[in-house]
Amino acid sequence: MITGASRGLGLASATRLYERGWRIVGAMRAPDVGLERLRAATGAAAGDPRLIGVRLDLEDPATIPAAAKAIEEAVGAPDALVHNAGVAAVACVEEMPFEAWERLFHTNLFGPVRLTQALLPSMRAAGRGRIVVVSSQGGIRGMPSISAYSASKGALERWAEALAQEVAPFGLGVTILVSGTFKTDIITERTPHYGDTSGPYAAPYAEIDRRGRFLVGRLANPPERFASALAGALDERAPFARRAVGIDAHLLLLGSRLLPGWLLHHAVRLAMGLPRHGALRPFEEESERHG
Repeated sequence: MITGASRGLGLASATRLYERGWRIVGAMRAPDVGLERLRAATGAAAGDPRLIGVRLDLEDPATIPAAAKAIEEAVGAPDALVHNAGVAAVACVEEMPFEAWERLFHTNLFGPVRLTQALLPSMRAAGRGRIVVVSSQGGIRGMPSISAYSASKGALERWAEALAQEVAPFGLGVTILVSGTFKTDIITERTPHYGDTSGPYAAPYAEIDRRGRFLVGRLANPPERFASALAGALDERAPFARRAVGIDAHLLLLGSRLLPGWLLHHAVRLAMGLPRHGALRPFEEESERHG
């Protein structure tokens, strides 16, 4: 069972797992359209019983019980529940509208929690299954201009850690996949930018955007590489696991464990080209002129 299976990492993952013999339940906002994409990617025929579409909109809590019921009617207790669907938004804290915070938390945290609550009784009764949550580098460290996204992914990770300890006695396991940079539209055209690019944060926005485009254009991995990592994660037997996927995620995860907080703060600042402390104060130029 994979959420967000109609595009990006979800589509690549569903395709890879289908090729490995899994029966795929793809949860998506528009199952008809999404199933066509999945069939095109997998070469599956219409009506293939190993490819099932379920309507799910994580921003609409009313769709979650119906989706869980459809899943259990189709396959019973899922052997793997992959929380892949996610949204992002760009803006510094001062400029991010609260409605955007609510949307991110509904999709990235509250939706996965509600869906897990709905499916967990059947998985617990079966005594098997793996729950996978897809996090990101923003879940390791709060990142400038995407604080709402970072907060939602950080909360998702803490929830998954707690969940792992709760369900382990029943034979279930939990994996956190910390995703690096991949070529998907969550970080390009589908991501709304609420920041004022001519306002007080104009310089940080411009530099973050410039470096981000370079990173995506030159260093981003294809979604198929993430799909391979997910396939490996589903073979995991430990009660809890956290895996980084992508060299940038590996480096940040390692740095968060080895570096003191102040040093990691400066490393992130330099990597993203942010101004030094105090550089944008309005009285900076005047104070320097008078010594």
